[in-house]
Amino acid sequence: MVNTLRVGTRGSALAVAQSGLVAGAISQSSGSGSELVTIRTQGDVNLGPLASIGGTGVFVIEVRSRLLAGDVDVIVHSLKDLPTAEAPGITLAAVPDREDPADALCSRNGLTLDTLPRGARVGTGSPRRAAQLLRHRPDLAISAIRGNVDTRLAMIGSGAMDAVVLAAAGLARLGRSAAMTQRLGPDLMLPAPAQGALAVEARSDEAGTSWYAAALAALDHGATRAAITAERSLLAALEAGCTAPVGAFGTVEDSVLTLVGAVIATDGSREIRGAITGPVADAHRLGSDLAAQLIDDGAATLLSAGS
Repeated sequence: MVNTLRVGTRGSALAVAQSGLVAGAISQSSGSGSELVTIRTQGDVNLGPLASIGGTGVFVIEVRSRLLAGDVDVIVHSLKDLPTAEAPGITLAAVPDREDPADALCSRNGLTLDTLPRGARVGTGSPRRAAQLLRHRPDLAISAIRGNVDTRLAMIGSGAMDAVVLAAAGLARLGRSAAMTQRLGPDLMLPAPAQGALAVEARSDEAGTSWYAAALAALDHGATRAAITAERSLLAALEAGCTAPVGAFGTVEDSVLTLVGAVIATDGSREIRGAITGPVADAHRLGSDLAAQLIDDGAATLLSAGS
């Protein structure tokens, strides 16, 4: 008898695509079957600004509830959507190899950040993206938008927006990378902590003992886990939510982790940035140490001003 892995996912096209990648990888590794179980979340129903409806955590509460209830075996999220606090009874069982962490500018007529006309309308639901856009181009008119990838891209075609900013990883996973006019790499726009990475969560009492435990372990990518551990440790130590104007990006080379982090004023007028390097094994400490450095440099003032 072939086991069937039940994978819980939100119902958006991106969530289904991401969960399908994970389900396929686990099935191939374990020789099992798999099925996706779609779960509707408050974040899908309420299209108000994320900051006003509970932050990006609204995307995970119902999905985690179904996992704890035993309705599914594992659940898959965009890792940047996860609150930094641990969830009782749930473990981060696998962090697959990270997709491109960069942000992507999608615009009309191939315009770039530098060539957008003065006062151009740019849509994003992220205060972090908005702050960094204004840091580079204070003349832009930033509009808060919500919706799936196709909804946001359609705003360009309709003329409602001159451009929108999305995650390059999401476009890639949907086969929509051609919509990207300009890759806004970490040197230009620091990504959200854990952007481009996926989280595969399982019940703590089964993560290491289930028939799919070995497949989860094989799916885990050590360098990605170390980088996102540092990035999320920074976010947690700053006591900033997932929607705060905080950027972070970790890289690993030869067991050495380098973390860059920044807190940006919501109007883009000021940025406090720093970097730290150390052993991969100290990923969590490196994040908290860099947060302390940013706080010493005045980051708390920027965060309180934007709250």
